[in-house]
Amino acid sequence: MKTINEFIQAKEEGRKITMISTYDYWSARICEEAGVDCILVGDSAGMVVQGLETTLPVTLDEMIYHAKAVRRGAPGTFVVVDMPFMSYQVSVEDAVKNAGRIMKETGANAVKLEGGEEIVHIVEKMVGAGIPVMGHLGLTPQSVHALGGYRVQGRTEEQQKKIIKDSKILEQAGVFAIVLEAVPSALAKEITEFVEIPTIGIGAGPYTDGQVLVFHDMMGFFDRSPKFVKRYLEGKKLFLDALKKFSSEVQEGKFPQKEHTYD
Repeated sequence: MKTINEFIQAKEEGRKITMISTYDYWSARICEEAGVDCILVGDSAGMVVQGLETTLPVTLDEMIYHAKAVRRGAPGTFVVVDMPFMSYQVSVEDAVKNAGRIMKETGANAVKLEGGEEIVHIVEKMVGAGIPVMGHLGLTPQSVHALGGYRVQGRTEEQQKKIIKDSKILEQAGVFAIVLEAVPSALAKEITEFVEIPTIGIGAGPYTDGQVLVFHDMMGFFDRSPKFVKRYLEGKKLFLDALKKFSSEVQEGKFPQKEHTYD
């Protein structure tokens, strides 16, 4: 299992970090067998698994449920768990308590928080309590309404300055890595060179220290994918073809046959 020190060492040595966001036992098991460096149990489970329009309704108990399943599937992989909306924004005490629940009940290695300067005091308290924290800047889905939708961030000079400033503030607060989501490639490159901790990009171009994609996106389970997603498989078509074949074989009496039957 990787450690936060090994991720920092990977940046120093120029080795790219691989991270996949997934939510259950079987996909986590595949990720571990494939040698993925890190699994993120994202609150995107609300959209990918539950069919919600945003991540906002996802609860702490739901994140713990998914993280437990992922840990069972990938016992030897570094696992990061998203802290869901309003599980850390209300007070420092609540934030540390909820992060502690995630760590104790799931066996995860770290938690992830969205935001910059406004959450620094929370990050410092968590790190001080021995909880590794990953940051998240750029498009922060929990702030989708405040941002006016799922839009690329960092296109204006004002946004760029804030994201760059926040990256250094988070580093100083003790995060061991930062996810950069949906930001221009040049900005991601500047931040990656500016901070000494790893940056993990999603829709942030090729210059970050690592890349993360959602398992279901890269496997092609949805009809449409965001621009930044490379579909490594057309999973929906494969599954659909298999289910249609099953249905036809059952209806035609071709399944089950002798090799599928107990004497």
